[in-house]
Amino acid sequence: MIRLLAFLAVVFALGLGFAWLADRPGEMLVTFNGYQYQLTLMVAAVAIVAVVAAVMIVWWLIKSLWNSPYTISRYFRVRRRDRGYQALSTGMIAAGAGDGALARKKTKEAAKLISSDQEPLINLLDAQASLLEGDHEGAREKFERMLDDPEMRLLGLRGLYLEAERLGDRNAARHYAGRAAAVAPQLAWAAESTLEELTERGDWDGALKLVEAQKSTRQIERDAANRRRAVLLTAKAQALVDSDPNAARTAALEANKLAPDFAPAAVIAADLVIRQNDVRKGSKILEAAWKAEPHPDIAELYTHARSGDAVLDRLNRAKKLQELKRNHPESSMAVARAALDAQDYATARREAEAAIRMDRREGAYLLLADIEEAETGDQGKVRQLLSKAVRAPRDPAWVADGVISERWAPVSPVTGKLDAFTWRAPMERLGHLIESDADVAVPAVAAAPSAAPAEKAIDIVADAPAGKPASTNGGEKDRAAAQTVGEAETIDQGAGLPHLPDDPGVAPEEAQEKSPRRFRLF
Repeated sequence: MIRLLAFLAVVFALGLGFAWLADRPGEMLVTFNGYQYQLTLMVAAVAIVAVVAAVMIVWWLIKSLWNSPYTISRYFRVRRRDRGYQALSTGMIAAGAGDGALARKKTKEAAKLISSDQEPLINLLDAQASLLEGDHEGAREKFERMLDDPEMRLLGLRGLYLEAERLGDRNAARHYAGRAAAVAPQLAWAAESTLEELTERGDWDGALKLVEAQKSTRQIERDAANRRRAVLLTAKAQALVDSDPNAARTAALEANKLAPDFAPAAVIAADLVIRQNDVRKGSKILEAAWKAEPHPDIAELYTHARSGDAVLDRLNRAKKLQELKRNHPESSMAVARAALDAQDYATARREAEAAIRMDRREGAYLLLADIEEAETGDQGKVRQLLSKAVRAPRDPAWVADGVISERWAPVSPVTGKLDAFTWRAPMERLGHLIESDADVAVPAVAAAPSAAPAEKAIDIVADAPAGKPASTNGGEKDRAAAQTVGEAETIDQGAGLPHLPDDPGVAPEEAQEKSPRRFRLF
């Protein structure tokens, strides 16, 4: 475009010049070699322009002839390169479509037309063709050769990582991911795999540094980074709670600051603060977390924050929690448990029934069975409540990748994914039992066949009266309760998600010292 405008400008200038000379006639006399030449100014100007144009044309012809070998070779070289890139493009499309034969054919064609040093994508296409042909050993060798090229190093590490994942060699995969993350922390696949490795071996400080690098490179959003930091700091606090309480307290408080609604962080932070006799600060932490999302662990620690409190004081603290979060089943359950320990059976029954109205679930019916046993000892009503508990939806628990845990953990025990556990009701059945007004139950459809016999599917744990040994293999009352439940419906409680047991270090007598008899279904 610029050249065209320049050409038009030159033509316009010549036209103006010739027009100016035409309006001003004159003559030019030239004496050369004894001869005199007389001509007009217009003719002289035309002659000069013609001579300049002829010289330029002759110079162009000479230059074109001189450069013709290079021009011809450049033409064929460009044509060859274009054909090579066309073959490379077709081969990449074929590799993406899974056409190994066409990908291999185009790889050879592109390698003939373009040097692999000039275009590294040929190496990638070659490795992809080997993978499509099933030659994984050859593909790994090609990926390893890429490690010597700085431009292709990350691509080679990615290919070796995927091959190690395919073979199930997690250590090798994490090794390659770690090398890639050290060079480019912005790579999501490398950072995530390295993060899983660090958390698996308990290197919480290294994991925190990696999350900070992800945040600085804007690989993850600020809120997601804060959530991850809170999870890692909570795990660090749990690991240091016995060996270094001060460091654990600092980590837990920082985790609670980053995620005030994260119950595990609030619980461990408040617990460590309360251990240092700062009950007021620990209570504030628990109250803030309770307002965000009530959790039974928060209620348990809050009501037992002061070890010297009487049962009525614990009941008052539970009621204070209820004031902070009204019309919530966890609030009612917390008050009901505290009222049962205080032997205020009317309040306990009222709050447990309120919890059932808000969220019908297994734990509320079991609590009602405890209340009925403690207040009246009516075994018929107790068995009826146990039957309802079996048919009710299960209580929320920490669930991750099909595993149910009584305690929160920072990573999944199956996949090693960070922050995999969520607090929700396990979905091990396709549907729950529907109870009519006449207490007639319709059995739910089990999601999977039970791995345990039907007679062992329900385990009722009861504390024996004082002075008598606890029954672990089923007493007369337990067998009667189980028989009543079996007559009401056929339940396959073994189906569904695996269940992690409670902490084996806590004896049943310690966990249930205030209640004469506690029922629990697994």
